[in-house]
Amino acid sequence: MDLGIAGRWALVCGASKGLGHGCAQALAREGVNVVIVARGAEALETAAARLRALPGAGEVRAVAADITTPAGRQAALAQCPQVDILVNNAGGPPPGDFRDWTREDWIAALDANMLTPIELIRATVDGMRARRFGRIVNITSSAVKAPIDVLGLSNGARSGLTGFVAGLARKTVADNVTINNLLPGAFDTDRLRGNFALAAQAQGRSVEDIADARRRAQPSGRFGTAEEFGIACAFLCGAQAGYITGQNLLIDGGAYPGTF
Repeated sequence: MDLGIAGRWALVCGASKGLGHGCAQALAREGVNVVIVARGAEALETAAARLRALPGAGEVRAVAADITTPAGRQAALAQCPQVDILVNNAGGPPPGDFRDWTREDWIAALDANMLTPIELIRATVDGMRARRFGRIVNITSSAVKAPIDVLGLSNGARSGLTGFVAGLARKTVADNVTINNLLPGAFDTDRLRGNFALAAQAQGRSVEDIADARRRAQPSGRFGTAEEFGIACAFLCGAQAGYITGQNLLIDGGAYPGTF
């Protein structure tokens, strides 16, 4: 299926690996010019080289910067001639007990997972509306749908972003600018493996034990891949997805047991 976005420009955050890279890869395969941003320069350059080698890939630019800072956002936006597609993504805050979190911990979580996406939307959405095309996808978490007790910082910050998007998405869609959220469940990423390591240490079990138990609990019997996540993102960014806005698409292999 041709998504009709070849030649567009996309800014993809947190794109050196994991879900962000999966999104950049799917967009590059569609002929989209991509600007990828991440903090680690070495991993970012490796990711950029991988994207450039894809059949049909457009231009690929890499910006090593911290997107949660004003300077990082400015550097990323400066490398993107126009932002037709914005994929907001930032690593989640650490797990823990809310009694141990300080105000600074909460502010850091809000900066990374709520305020930074809002700032990038503010910087790009008016241009999208003027050109009558724009696709914004925020990578949040399945915890927005089913909160996870030890991820309180993430639950709070990402739910705040979700509420903000719900209002704005209804104002921009008449100009063919959509804003949606992707809610990943258990995907085979560094983040998931890191959580397994923490759980193993706390419970006195092996990482393999923790991972196997989590895998068996999945209705799908497996963890998701960054590639399949990226394809879902690319569809929401496609020309044909202009009637989908303000939605929260849960991608978790059936882990969430509810009807709604």
